[in-house]
Amino acid sequence: MTVDADILVIGAGMAGASIAAQLAAAHRVIIVEREPHAGYHSTGRSAAVFTETYGGNTVRALAAASRGFFENPPAGFAQTPLLNPRGVLYIATPDDRESVEALLCRPGVAQRTQRISAAEARKLVPILRESHVAQAIHEPNASDIDVHQVLEGFLRQARRGGAQVRFNCELLGLSRTPGGWLADTTIGPISAACIVNAAGAWADQVGQLAQAQPIGLQPGRRTALLVEAPEGLDITRWPLTVDVNELFYLKPDAGRLLLSPVDDTPSAPCDAQPDEYDIATAVDRVEKATVLDVRRVLRKWAGLRSSVRDGIPVIGHDTRARGFFWLAGQGGYGIQAAPAMARIAASLLTGRPIPAEIADLGIVAQELSPSRLLRTA
Repeated sequence: MTVDADILVIGAGMAGASIAAQLAAAHRVIIVEREPHAGYHSTGRSAAVFTETYGGNTVRALAAASRGFFENPPAGFAQTPLLNPRGVLYIATPDDRESVEALLCRPGVAQRTQRISAAEARKLVPILRESHVAQAIHEPNASDIDVHQVLEGFLRQARRGGAQVRFNCELLGLSRTPGGWLADTTIGPISAACIVNAAGAWADQVGQLAQAQPIGLQPGRRTALLVEAPEGLDITRWPLTVDVNELFYLKPDAGRLLLSPVDDTPSAPCDAQPDEYDIATAVDRVEKATVLDVRRVLRKWAGLRSSVRDGIPVIGHDTRARGFFWLAGQGGYGIQAAPAMARIAASLLTGRPIPAEIADLGIVAQELSPSRLLRTA
């Protein structure tokens, strides 16, 4: 028996859950997810930080447009605050002066940060080597994000609006019908007037099923590991510490330290697993910059950050498959920008302009549209 929907959302990660929350009150929405629970892949493997200084201009604007939601979510969305103070500390060696100036020249970064001395940086993170850090940039208003609570909040909001969420439901095929689309899934056919492609690293594969225009999505593997914190030090208030050239980051995580080599190794869409070389690279880089002595890796994992060639998320109607809408290519920024991207996507999907307060930050539909990717290099 065929199930009918106005909008079929492919993927129950942060992108799919957030747009479903926006649409469900006014439309019949079904979310299908191949995994047994939401957020299994990229959403569940995030560094969980909200920062308005990281990424390109559009990404930073999307984060800025999302801050208000995280600070004041809708009633009933969350039981505890979604953001908790953390801060970000960018550290630089004596040879990194150009990188420091380049970071501070990005629009909006200087206004949100403070240039601090190496001594001040070591007060924030006492394990930094005096010989390694020459100067630093501190973003005091960056925060940890409670990713699980955000994802569950969006799913709860979607369900309250009437959305159905189907787990263990793999998309097998898409075909056109007079009224839109027929999706062949492992739990049976689903008809919908519109498809929202929020399939993360698999978005181009879903696009192929719809004979949509490929967006050239490239997943990249990002590795992380947990190690013991140094004895005798309270790491609770340490900021996320990032090499200004993005060679590594370290961050307190439930009494331990989370490390990453900030790798972005091209990968096919998959259940990403950590590579031992990347683990060793992270440890080596952190030990060179700090006095940390890593004796044992407590846990290790990897996730996929999927981007298109210009690094800007893809939000908009496909150029050749009518009723097929892209919400993909978030490039690792999808959680902190989810509230703004969901509002933009819901507006564009239903033929409305980008909300004025978001457009006022310089975000335009054409810059996000998949049609931009048809231009020749």
